[in-house]
Amino acid sequence: MRVVVVGAGISGLAAALEARALRPDADVVVLEASSRIGGKVAVSEVGGLAVDEGADSMLTRTPDGLALVRAAGLEAELVAPATAQAGVWSRGRLRPLPSGTLLGLPTDLAALARTRLLSPPGLTRVPLDLLLPGRPVSQDVSVGSLVTRRFGREVVDRLVDPLLGGVYAGRADLLSLHASLPQLVPHLTGRRSLLCAARAARAATPPLDGPLFASLPGGLGRLPAALALATGADIRMGTTVRELTRTPTGWSLVHGSAAAPAEVTADAVVLAVPAAPASRLLAGLVPADSRICVDYAAVALVTLVLDGPLPGGGSGYLVPAVEGRTTKAVTFSSRKWAYLDGPRSVIRASVGRYGEARDLQRDDPDLMAVVRAELELAVGPLPRLVDSRVTRWGGGLPQYTVGHLERVRRLRTAVEQHPALAVAGAAYDGVGVPLCARSGRAAARTALRHHGVHDPDPS
Repeated sequence: MRVVVVGAGISGLAAALEARALRPDADVVVLEASSRIGGKVAVSEVGGLAVDEGADSMLTRTPDGLALVRAAGLEAELVAPATAQAGVWSRGRLRPLPSGTLLGLPTDLAALARTRLLSPPGLTRVPLDLLLPGRPVSQDVSVGSLVTRRFGREVVDRLVDPLLGGVYAGRADLLSLHASLPQLVPHLTGRRSLLCAARAARAATPPLDGPLFASLPGGLGRLPAALALATGADIRMGTTVRELTRTPTGWSLVHGSAAAPAEVTADAVVLAVPAAPASRLLAGLVPADSRICVDYAAVALVTLVLDGPLPGGGSGYLVPAVEGRTTKAVTFSSRKWAYLDGPRSVIRASVGRYGEARDLQRDDPDLMAVVRAELELAVGPLPRLVDSRVTRWGGGLPQYTVGHLERVRRLRTAVEQHPALAVAGAAYDGVGVPLCARSGRAAARTALRHHGVHDPDPS
């Protein structure tokens, strides 16, 4: 039996690993269009240090990421952040993030007041949620519209939007409540108060037996290579699949140029690629109204290595879009991760948000100069620059707009009409290593549900 996975990001590697576990005798082939594996999880050297170019940690609350690290043989190396104290640069100064929030939704009003993150009128507006009339939320809405209605606009601008921007590089006014805050949705049933729902959601979250985030010494970007080895798969780089068709015995995947096409046959296929290439490959298989269209936000990560310690403290800070700055978030990596602690400081700054392409059009030296200038406004003079790196992720993060989960359900219903075919990835099931791992493993189980036995081609 041959299982073909299209895409060698985290979702694709997780699918290959699951396929191997389900069918140890299978020939597992992974076809990757680019020249490397891992998708948005990558590490490279800057200033003589190995620093992640994409995701630098993963949530431990979702166990699928830990299971993936375990399968890669790296579980014993997992490390927790040395500090998780983060802030928000708001109204000209750094302010602490309030404790007890749910992706920016306040649950502890006293803690919120102590941060002075909101203006006095903005703070006074929040508890009015307990008194204002309204109906429980029964349908998907944007996060921004709900929070504005219940807590006021300042909570969106100063808390929710920067936190969601850090996860999705998106805007709260566009992001789906059901897709972006699924843990809150069950607690909105029967409640008109968003504050009560957020408190109930936090109370229902089981306590963690350990740190909330984890990474690997030398960077989380070490994970893809270890995973690829664990899959035992035949991974073929620089292989762009152009066509996917049903055959009487399974599937045919065509790659290569139009002048010199090549074919790979398969009994089962997992498409673990972004939404646009997946939609092209599914064009002859599912109705047009079922194919999902997902917009992506382009982002850039500016990494600075400095010759000396950083001023201040904490692991980093977020910058609300209403501040009008180029920098959207900053991580003091050499404070956050002990393995980077040393005489030199490492900073990673994020630039770019959905709908904002202007800043990303700057060339690398200009972008680095702007980021450094904004850093010094926030924390004071910085040590001498030793080295820098700009990593650009075009189409980096999917945007889950209102109705996203229903569109995904419709797509999967159409795809499942074909045996031994499944889709996986951040476009559908969530961003970050754990959710991509879960998506890939689930897709492999779906694709192998028929154990390689196909009905006649319905066409």
